[in-house]
Amino acid sequence: MIQQCTLAQPITINGIGLHSGTPVTMVLKPAGADNGIVFNRQDGDRCVAIRACSENVIDTRLATVLGTDGLSVSTVEHLLAALTACGIDNVDIDIDGPEVPIMDGSAQPFIDHLQEAGVANLKAPRKFLAIKKPLTLVEGEKRISVIPSRFFRITFDIAFDHPSIALQHYSIKVSGESFRKEIARARTFGFLKEVEYLKANGLARGGSLENAVVIGDTGILNPEGLRFDDEFVRHKIADSVGDFSLLGYPILGHIKAYKAGHDINQKMVAQILATPDAWQMVEFTNESAAFPFRSQSRTFSTDWAWAQV
Repeated sequence: MIQQCTLAQPITINGIGLHSGTPVTMVLKPAGADNGIVFNRQDGDRCVAIRACSENVIDTRLATVLGTDGLSVSTVEHLLAALTACGIDNVDIDIDGPEVPIMDGSAQPFIDHLQEAGVANLKAPRKFLAIKKPLTLVEGEKRISVIPSRFFRITFDIAFDHPSIALQHYSIKVSGESFRKEIARARTFGFLKEVEYLKANGLARGGSLENAVVIGDTGILNPEGLRFDDEFVRHKIADSVGDFSLLGYPILGHIKAYKAGHDINQKMVAQILATPDAWQMVEFTNESAAFPFRSQSRTFSTDWAWAQV
């Protein structure tokens, strides 16, 4: 898609918050070009607009949390990933609680709702943030890098000292089709001991086997089992798609991650934005859409070449 997009019609999504366990209602509404994704957080008589962007990230310990002016919206990553996969750049989201509904723990229910609403083109070009120099962050065992690529690609590796997970690897060229087919259904996960600790401290009140994969000492506790043999690493990719959408533009680059999570994802997003010589904004004409990485791009300088993926 070379044009910006929004929803074709409003749509309402209901669910419960993962940590509060309370009902939440969201109304997603069409928005104009360059509006971006904005959460209109309602709290009694107050309503604060919280733009989905890196500078509004206030917490990444258990989920990605956006906030401003004393109000916040938590667990935004699955919805943002679904919006990215559906190519939706502009939407206003009225939300009456502090968390995006957890749904079934994956991005799939949001994909279903967005497809039901439909997508509408806007008369404005879509801008892409194209990586042209590698960047890397290392924190202990965690590592994340981004390198130039013709496409948006994520390669992810995880390692857990548990036989139900162990080592998992997955690499995907992210598109609407590939995300829906390979990533969207992968659910969030946690270890039973961690879930019990969170509940004892007033968190994860809405968490259950219906909206998360729970791992016990000897195996998966969900009676239906896993949706994919490597569901855990696929879900990490879903989280990354949502987190990197907070760049504010679709990214053209290859993200390589090892044991990464929301915290280091957001640090990389911030590092990218703080290193303007590592990227370039590009947009494409109709003529160049079929071969979008040639020099017909309106703003793509020909003094550097796209790296092969």
